[in-house]
Amino acid sequence: MKVTAIIPDDLIKDVKDFTGGKNITDSLIKALSDWLYQKRIERLNKQLSDSPLKFKDNFDAEKVRDLNNRYDRS
Repeated sequence: MKVTAIIPDDLIKDVKDFTGGKNITDSLIKALSDWLYQKRIERLNKQLSDSPLKFKDNFDAEKVRDLNNRYDRS
């Protein structure tokens, strides 16, 4: 998508410096992708704090490891 935006030069320079992008477009894509990744993690953390994960009764991590180790993964 083509977009025309008025963005201060110093902000673009900082984004390019931090992202190491090849050009403005690459830098903005990297910065926006990282920002979205962070926001998705924040949303997931909020969901988990509101409704934490719970293990089933009688859950045994050792049994799960033993089950997973029985399969040849080569």
